[in-house]
Amino acid sequence: MIQGSIVAIVTPFKDGKVDEKAFSDLIEWHIAEGTNAIVPCGTTGESATLDYEEHYNVIKIAIEVVNKRVPVIAGTGANSTEETIMMTKKAEELGADAALLVAPYYNKPTQEGLYRHYRAVAESVDLPLVLYNVPGRTAVNITPTTVARLAEFENIVAIKEASANMRQVSDIIRLCGDRITVLSGDDFTTFPLIMLGGKGVISVSANIVPAKVAQLCRLANEGKVEEARKLHYELEPLNAAMFLETNPIPVKTALSLMGKIREEFRLPLCEMSDANREKLKEVLKGYGLI
Repeated sequence: MIQGSIVAIVTPFKDGKVDEKAFSDLIEWHIAEGTNAIVPCGTTGESATLDYEEHYNVIKIAIEVVNKRVPVIAGTGANSTEETIMMTKKAEELGADAALLVAPYYNKPTQEGLYRHYRAVAESVDLPLVLYNVPGRTAVNITPTTVARLAEFENIVAIKEASANMRQVSDIIRLCGDRITVLSGDDFTTFPLIMLGGKGVISVSANIVPAKVAQLCRLANEGKVEEARKLHYELEPLNAAMFLETNPIPVKTALSLMGKIREEFRLPLCEMSDANREKLKEVLKGYGLI
């Protein structure tokens, strides 16, 4: 269920509120372009600035619009275990197919604390759970040994690995085998990660080139290495442009330039600098996106 190109979809805003029409249209576009699953309320969806009502509504809209055509993996992670359980239960109640759980940020728990956190969530719901390791944002790393311990839980089914550390990816796959699906959390590592035995990516770039990211995952998973490698290098300038500034500033700016959403963020995120906007425009023009 959880493999291929999985978009960490943006949350469009209009006059300070969630733009439900633009969000629904984006989902329809993704399904038509071959995206394999949708992640609402991830980092790229600005989940940190959504209140509970908005958070649940974005998940609800995604579930209703998708209507079982592809899996919906709801972002429900928090730095409080009780809050994570509360939001994950709500996602399960709403009908999500799985939940994405970022490692508790700011607290800097030990490996034992991380294990107990995820164990508590896994024991509280029946929903399939995807661990999310992103040390650059959370200040904590879920080690391969801890992942292997957590893989013993039947409903902990995958990990989004955004450490960009291929040794760590290799160790997870070696220790866990087929007990857990490993997904890239950085677009530039999608190809090498699948070559190591991973199954796909939870992608930022898929927001603007969904068909291309889906094609890369498909080719790599089918063992068409040369074709996949060529596409990997083709996408690299675009992947880099998505991080000219803090995600999701560049990707939302790109979608605005493409006419798909309004260019609107929530503080503390704000619009791109003029210099970086021009760099982004040049990259998008190179791909024929604007």
